[in-house]
Amino acid sequence: MGLRRTLIDVTPLRSSPPFRRLWLGQTLSGFGGQMTLVAVMFQVWQMTKSPAWTGAVGLAQAIPLVALGLFAGSLVDRVDRRKLYLLTTSGQALCSLLLALQAILGRTSAAGVLGLVALQSCFGAGGGPATRTLIPHLLPKHQLAAGLALRRIAFQSALLLGPTLAGLLVGGLGVSACYLIDTLTFGAAFYGAFGLPQLDPGDEPARPGLPGVLDGLAFLGRTPVIRAALLTDLATTVLSMPISLFPLINAERFGGNPRTLGLFLTALAVGGVTASLFSGTFTRLPRPGLVMLGGSAAWGAALTLFGMSPDPWIGLAFLAMAGAADTVSVVSRSTVVQMHTPQELLGRVSAAEQIVGQAGPDMGNMRGGLLADAASGAAALISGGLLCLGAVAMVGATTPELRRLSAHSSHAETVPADS
Repeated sequence: MGLRRTLIDVTPLRSSPPFRRLWLGQTLSGFGGQMTLVAVMFQVWQMTKSPAWTGAVGLAQAIPLVALGLFAGSLVDRVDRRKLYLLTTSGQALCSLLLALQAILGRTSAAGVLGLVALQSCFGAGGGPATRTLIPHLLPKHQLAAGLALRRIAFQSALLLGPTLAGLLVGGLGVSACYLIDTLTFGAAFYGAFGLPQLDPGDEPARPGLPGVLDGLAFLGRTPVIRAALLTDLATTVLSMPISLFPLINAERFGGNPRTLGLFLTALAVGGVTASLFSGTFTRLPRPGLVMLGGSAAWGAALTLFGMSPDPWIGLAFLAMAGAADTVSVVSRSTVVQMHTPQELLGRVSAAEQIVGQAGPDMGNMRGGLLADAASGAAALISGGLLCLGAVAMVGATTPELRRLSAHSSHAETVPADS
């Protein structure tokens, strides 16, 4: 019985057929998405031989999410979320099909490929917040953390295996095969979406346009628990994101061997999958706010040790620990956000969470790269890890509501009485 409580809780898959269909569909579609990302990077590199152009792939994804995210979140809080999810999923599937066609025809420029990536990200700006609002509709509150952990292991599994499969397909059949498979996996996403009930936004639909966005920002401003959860994520990613440093660390510790470069991302993913498999150890704990702070602090500590490690293989073990800590932090943060946000505001808050999750790592990778240029890869890692620890300690010290937060309290208890 003790071992069962440490393993990932699959109760949501058994108890809720709509959640089970949604999870299966998004899991398969996630594999396709990772394959498309690898294919786009490879195709743009083949067209340009320029790291600036491959770096622009990330910008093409990030800019629409940041620019449109809050307005898309306000739309999520005004309409039937099932219909919006179907619409945005259809748009993303169409973009994958267009990517496949341009690869087959071979007449598109790198700018054209990035344009399709940006268009797909526009649909993702609305689809992401819509997706995040579905789980609280489908699961009772006591199963929410378990449902989020299942979603996380699906993401980590796609991150671990999707790029490997994409590399094999690109080498054998070309990038068009990856795009076509991604298009087909959207069929699984539609399977999950059509099984959803009607999902109205709540008793008070968002006001259209900028006023609705401002209402969402006002809620974030007056709700310490949600604000602190997003600030913790933003601080940890901006201050300590290590991915841009991997090529340099690989050169310093493995002599620049290309066969070892992929081990760094693999180590993060292995740690994340392991934590997800044993997520029962933290999803059943009664204080998700404390768990989130602990996971974020463990991320910073593991990256500090990764930077200090003289042995490259021990360093990879510390990186796997960081991946595990990241999963603990992400699942707990999402639990805090979704359990303590009113349904009528969940789209806007989810959009803010998506923006933080996209912009934070991009800014953190830039910070790490600039500092490594000025000093060294180890200095960038160690300083980032220590800054992360300090930021998490500050958020925890200044937000007692987050430390005391119970998994069974309602969102009304997290808002100050004078609000």
